[in-house]
Amino acid sequence: MENLTFLLSGLVIGIILFHTAVIAPTVFKRLSLDDAGSFLRTVFPKFFVFISGVSFLNVAVAGFFSQWSIAAVAGISGVLMVIAYGLIPMTNRSRDEGQEQRFKQLHTVSVLLTVSVLLMNLAVVFL
Repeated sequence: MENLTFLLSGLVIGIILFHTAVIAPTVFKRLSLDDAGSFLRTVFPKFFVFISGVSFLNVAVAGFFSQWSIAAVAGISGVLMVIAYGLIPMTNRSRDEGQEQRFKQLHTVSVLLTVSVLLMNLAVVFL
């Protein structure tokens, strides 16, 4: 049962990799730019909320088994995804108002937060 923390970290990794390697490229390849934007505005909030939920569940499980380093990584992961979720309205507004530089900056922050979560969870699973 103690391995549940590794499974939950692996789930976070899988969600991020699937979204990055399958969902996003398929959306941009198969949908018009307007439809892709609309679809991604629907998916990204769910993406961040789901990863946050899995991460906070992992905090509880890791704490129960006194796996404090995993609990810390999971807690930081959850907080970073909540921050990314919070950036969505500003990112969308920047795009809608044609503020491309601001959009790029906010999008870059969101990507860096997600990559950080991916790398931390990879460290949990493989180190």
